[in-house]
Amino acid sequence: MAGPLAGVKVLDLSRILAGPWATQVLADYGAEVWKIEKPGEGDDTRRWGPPFLHDEAGQNTGQSAYFLCANRGKRSVCIDITTEQGQQHIRQLAVQADVLVENYKVGGLAKYGLDYSSLAALNPRLIYCSITGFGQTGPYAQQAGYDAMIQGLGGLMSITGEPDDKPGGGPQKVGVAAADLMTGMYAVSAILAALHHRNQTGQGQYIDLALLDTQVAWLANQASNYLVSGEVPQRLGTAHPNIVPYQAMQCRDGFMLLAVGNDRQFRSCCTVLGCPELADDARFISNALRVQHRDALIPLLAVQLLQHGVGHWVKALSEQHVPCGPINNLEQVFADPQVQARSMHIQARHSKGYQVPMVANPVKFSATPLSFDQAPPELGEHTDAVLQLLKGR
Repeated sequence: MAGPLAGVKVLDLSRILAGPWATQVLADYGAEVWKIEKPGEGDDTRRWGPPFLHDEAGQNTGQSAYFLCANRGKRSVCIDITTEQGQQHIRQLAVQADVLVENYKVGGLAKYGLDYSSLAALNPRLIYCSITGFGQTGPYAQQAGYDAMIQGLGGLMSITGEPDDKPGGGPQKVGVAAADLMTGMYAVSAILAALHHRNQTGQGQYIDLALLDTQVAWLANQASNYLVSGEVPQRLGTAHPNIVPYQAMQCRDGFMLLAVGNDRQFRSCCTVLGCPELADDARFISNALRVQHRDALIPLLAVQLLQHGVGHWVKALSEQHVPCGPINNLEQVFADPQVQARSMHIQARHSKGYQVPMVANPVKFSATPLSFDQAPPELGEHTDAVLQLLKGR
């Protein structure tokens, strides 16, 4: 069955991660995505390895794991946009497209006549989404922006990692390119909103989306904490700034995440851990007081948790409806029965015959279920087929 975006055509001039992540989601939802790549080179991430995927015979396929994570469901079309013929091909595709996604530097496509105003003149219904580091305006607009730099500049690294006075203290980046990924997701929602607007008015529009803006926007409660209090949030490791106890805790054989969200859960937690008296301690009887006295409370809980292993505590606490869970590595994640039951590990057959392992889109539609039968493409795999569409016009 076709996905909910069946019939939508997306012209993808993006590369690396933020743009490709957005267009992969659109492809998952059923859109036809034409991924435009430079002849002979393609998306930079095709070479971002190891690791590279091996086929059933153990031979290196040349497909980097990085490229595979963000490009399934697309059709790879090699077009050199620096040539007059290539520019004409893009214009012809833009006339047929509903959406265009690009992440060139500000003004980078204007010199080829492929900017929004030029293409909108040919297709007023076109939704044109530009993703840059800093947006189309402002003093940084002409600068390139990369995820790790944006995590630093946008405040995320200032609240990620252990405090300076703790072992291993100092700012840390998130373990995946969070600014890129979140920008990709904002792009998807913006594009869907623009499609809805177009369905009502017949009018396309331009979307200006920046990594820095996205990073600032999803600081969420930490940004609100600062704006409300005027106090600059500090790094707390895994601890929550507004809830205690809510952090990683060491057990006899490893670590678990304890996430006590209210006073009832705290009382149950103390009972399970064998220290019920802490629930009646004047310093800890409310969350606000526990936040105030976290440095006194956490060591008391830590002593109790060291008496047993992770499995023991997760079972005992969960039975009393105290939120908690193990801190899994990725092998454990994909072996987890809940992850398996939700079919989050999928495979698709590549055009060359081997299977490509991937992570599924997490959205489950009831009327238009998603399918993942098209593996990430070889460079230029669909060039002839897509350009043949133009000859028929």
